[in-house]
Amino acid sequence: MRGNERLVLALPKGRILGEVIPVVRRAGIEVEHAFDDPDSRQLRFATNHTGLDVIRVRNFDVATFVAFGAAHIGIAGNDVLMEFDYPEIYASLDLKVGHCRLVVAGPVEDVGRDDPSRWSHVRIATKYPEITRRHFAARGVQAECIKLNGAMELAPTIGLSRQIVDLVQTGSTLKANGLVEIERIADITSRFIVNRAALKTRADEVTGWIERFREAADAA
Repeated sequence: MRGNERLVLALPKGRILGEVIPVVRRAGIEVEHAFDDPDSRQLRFATNHTGLDVIRVRNFDVATFVAFGAAHIGIAGNDVLMEFDYPEIYASLDLKVGHCRLVVAGPVEDVGRDDPSRWSHVRIATKYPEITRRHFAARGVQAECIKLNGAMELAPTIGLSRQIVDLVQTGSTLKANGLVEIERIADITSRFIVNRAALKTRADEVTGWIERFREAADAA
């Protein structure tokens, strides 16, 4: 990272962006008009700060961009941080937005007849294979993980797996597909994250943004 290059802030696409943007604006950042244009194919954007650009990427990719130094700072859910566990990332701040939970879920008809405490092996469809394996290994259960990137709720209904591990906000999608929460793995919120090398080499700039986002989160 060169000291004279612009800092890059990685923001997540999708549903969570609507909750993140108010925090970004409270931190004093206004992104160029194309950022809000649904027809724009642009991925990198200027801001009202000459030393700061914004990139918009998939939520799962924010951590990768920051870990490898392509972005200096970013916002990502702690589900992503738990899954990848990059040592190059310093997760400095809980922004207190994007509240949801990571859960194990299964068919409603299994409730009362399938005791999770007696599981020794499970097949799980999930976007989070590393979190899932660690969660079950902690109590001596072998988890066979089938990686899916979406439509997780279909897996139990078509026999791909009996259980899933997924993010849940209201539980309505689970209910609509005949599933219920079995256990909660973690509560999830969005975090302001920093590349550790940037924190050392550009300490004044990066810590300045940490403080701006801390104040923005506290002001919510």
